[in-house]
Amino acid sequence: MDTLAANTERTDLFAKRFMALTGNAPFPWQESLFLRFLSKGFPADVSLPTGTGKTSIMTIWLLALAEKLSVNPKQNEIPRRLIWVVNRRVVVDQATNEAEQLRSRLGESAIAELVLIRDALRRLTTNDSDEVLGISTLRGQFEDNAEWRGDPSRPAVIVGTVDMIGSRLLFSGYGVGFKSKPLHAGFLGQDALVVHDEAHLEPAFQELLTAIREEQKRFGELGKFHTIALSATSRMGDDLFGLTEVEKNIPHEIPDPPETSLHVIWRRQSAKKTIHLHENNNEGELADEMAEEALKFRDSACAVLVFVQRVEDVGKVRKKLPKGKSQQLTGTQRGLERDALVSGDPIFRRFLSRAGRANDTVYLVCTSAGEVGVNISADHLVCDLSTFDSMVQRFGRVNRFGNRNDTEIHIFYPKEFKADNVLDDRRKKTLELIQKLRPPRNGSPKALGELTPEEYLAAFASAPKILPISDILLDSWALTTIRGKLPGRPPVEPYLHGLSAEPPQTHVAWRDEVDLITGELRELYKPEDLLEDYPLKPHELLRDRSDRVYRALSRIAERHLDDDKPVWLLTDDGSVEVLTLRKVKDSKSDLINNCTILLPPSGGGLSKEGSLDGDLDRDPDIRYDVADEWRDATGTPRRVRVWDDNFLLPAGIKGMRLMRTIDCNPGADDELEEGEVASRRYWHWYELPARADNDGSMRDAGAVLWDVHTEDVVSHAARIVGQLPLSDDLRMAVIAAARCHDFGKRRSLFQRIIGNPVSNPLLAKSGRKKEPYSLNENYRHEFASLLDAVKDSEFCELGPDLQELVLHLVAAHHGRARPHFPAEEAYDPEATDKNNSLVAAQVPQRFARLQRKYGRWGLAYLESLLRAADYVASAHPSAIWRGNQ
Repeated sequence: MDTLAANTERTDLFAKRFMALTGNAPFPWQESLFLRFLSKGFPADVSLPTGTGKTSIMTIWLLALAEKLSVNPKQNEIPRRLIWVVNRRVVVDQATNEAEQLRSRLGESAIAELVLIRDALRRLTTNDSDEVLGISTLRGQFEDNAEWRGDPSRPAVIVGTVDMIGSRLLFSGYGVGFKSKPLHAGFLGQDALVVHDEAHLEPAFQELLTAIREEQKRFGELGKFHTIALSATSRMGDDLFGLTEVEKNIPHEIPDPPETSLHVIWRRQSAKKTIHLHENNNEGELADEMAEEALKFRDSACAVLVFVQRVEDVGKVRKKLPKGKSQQLTGTQRGLERDALVSGDPIFRRFLSRAGRANDTVYLVCTSAGEVGVNISADHLVCDLSTFDSMVQRFGRVNRFGNRNDTEIHIFYPKEFKADNVLDDRRKKTLELIQKLRPPRNGSPKALGELTPEEYLAAFASAPKILPISDILLDSWALTTIRGKLPGRPPVEPYLHGLSAEPPQTHVAWRDEVDLITGELRELYKPEDLLEDYPLKPHELLRDRSDRVYRALSRIAERHLDDDKPVWLLTDDGSVEVLTLRKVKDSKSDLINNCTILLPPSGGGLSKEGSLDGDLDRDPDIRYDVADEWRDATGTPRRVRVWDDNFLLPAGIKGMRLMRTIDCNPGADDELEEGEVASRRYWHWYELPARADNDGSMRDAGAVLWDVHTEDVVSHAARIVGQLPLSDDLRMAVIAAARCHDFGKRRSLFQRIIGNPVSNPLLAKSGRKKEPYSLNENYRHEFASLLDAVKDSEFCELGPDLQELVLHLVAAHHGRARPHFPAEEAYDPEATDKNNSLVAAQVPQRFARLQRKYGRWGLAYLESLLRAADYVASAHPSAIWRGNQ
């Protein structure tokens, strides 16, 4: 069969499957990109106008993967993980919607072609899940879950921000404990396709992705790492993919309604959006003037979008609008409240892409948080003047699908621009470009596309200074066992965003433990360990400029002069400093730059909209600590914290595992007087092990025999590596490491620690309902496993290179050995001091050699294969031992 005939057959099959998965016929560019994926690989840059369905790249990837798998189940040309990176955390990000709909259609459809795809993908899955596509997203039911890393052979979609994905790629994951950082880096940095949406907004991150890709090529790493820079207004050049010629050549007359997919894309590109310009003479009156213009639509029964650059102007505009008819969307709202807009706010729902008509006019007032990745479409737009890249995004949120012919865009620009001001220079050039558009001025994608890159790039926001990535930096970030500050290991944030004139940001959250764990309790329960067990999740956090956060914290401190409240200051290296509000107030404001502040709920400071407000006392109607609102796909909490021993778990929750018990009064007598009731002394932290984000190793629902657990891990490891495109030697090494990984649990010390003092039979898991062992116990069974592994007969049959890899995988399977075991953990009670010292010295040397051999992400990936097998075995043991229960 010749190439043309083969491509025709492929596109016909693609069109059927695409229609079945999405409900729409594919656009020509979608068919073209599918063929590109199959034949030439992935273009470096994709430039598509707003409204042309760019998130369908997700569907194209999955169909290309299925096509390749039909030829070779262990193919490595199409990565198994697609990582979609958005500029910021938004409310209804299109990528998350695409992933959820894709999974739903794939799981429910009875169409024969999709059944074949589903069956092929299910054969890759090594666990018993019915879902053939793993998902982890920014928000909602798939928020930051473990699906994508529990089964490395299963295809998965991960949607995250530049901060979330970038920090994890650099072994510095925000909100990730030191033990899990290499796991995230390994699975995101290998066998992955990273699609960087609106890449022109984050040039530093795009440069970082390119640097990582080239570094992996230099080391010849195991799994391919591909990147696509996606944008509506690309700065990029050489390997650029875009609309086909037939899509670009839009006729004057387009059938209405559209009859084909080509008509649809023509209609969206030529959507009429008439631009009106308004001169503003006084910046102090800008918000009032914009509100007055927006009010002219009050009787139109339309959805009117208002964009302002300053957070302060959001409130000013809303005060002028009809009460109860407006909503706001800002980047300074807490994730929980922003997400609630989607499910519970009727005004916001009017702006969703499929919203119907109504009888009243509503307004959505946004900052730049509404510019990128938000799947909304208004009828009219009122905004101030920004840079050209920002204005294109704003235009893309109005009449998005070309359904109206009367859409108006009203832009307010300053009468005079500031001299010698870079931002105003770019804004002035943007105004000139808008004035240049052919009369009547139209903000359609087609009209904007007629501008040349030389013209619009000069009006973009100025690019930040991009910091170069070096071997030394990458090596230092990979040393994840070394917690806290390390000379030569700077924060990763400037390498994700570059150095720009943008002010620094601070994240804020509220947790009950800040109020409760004080004084001597902080020595027993270290904040770092508590946050390791119960990491901060996106729905808990809000973000604002550091200077505004500082002023708000200062006002809270002034309201609590007689009761100086504690705060926890978190840095991106995982360290936690306990301060007081007064100390924060009296310090320099840059103390909190690019950090996370954890506040006590008793201090207040949170508005009902989810914004930080230093003038607000604690409101009993507001939930401050929302850590337990992290839920799985069924709506079940993934973690629950409850008080004392007389509680009942929420109805329907079974299999919760105890993570930690905090005794808030450790010096008190456990015996109660007659009639006395225990109250708020014991704080129990539980989780659903298979649906939270730990490795499942310490937190078990029942006792498991050592040999049962070992056999389970070996079995899961064999299934995982058997599905992956690895060499026989690497498969053998992972399986051998699975057999040796828990040798150190056979020590009598470990058995006593987990409550099995007789050591007969040997247990791998305690199954105890209380805390399984002392948090201060320094014995590490992985370290002792190293001493036993070298004496194992099957291990000794391996070659020296494989032996070295096996020993590292064993040492690293709980996050140590990168590069070392801390001195207090580097011991085996049944070995001599000399042997302990020798083994401890070999660990970092071995790590350095293997990292050079397999690459940074390649070695982390191999470690994570064993960890995934251990995770599944711990979460789903084949047998529970009832002997001493």
